[in-house]
Amino acid sequence: MSSADIQKLLEKEFPGSEITIEEGYHNEIQVVSDAFEGLSAVKRQQMVYKPLTDLITGGTVHAVKISALTPAEKK
Repeated sequence: MSSADIQKLLEKEFPGSEITIEEGYHNEIQVVSDAFEGLSAVKRQQMVYKPLTDLITGGTVHAVKISALTPAEKK
């Protein structure tokens, strides 16, 4: 699965958010969303992992590094 496919999947889950994916040994995913406001880092990562779970468990996506930030935290 390409990074563009992963991005489309995450855009459905986080509409209006800024999503960046860098390919390499593992996919580095950064999601900047108001949806993360007031949530712990663990909860934020769970939210990003959720739409990717089938891809990860099925072996389509092998490794990811997630950064989940609010717009204020990105500044």
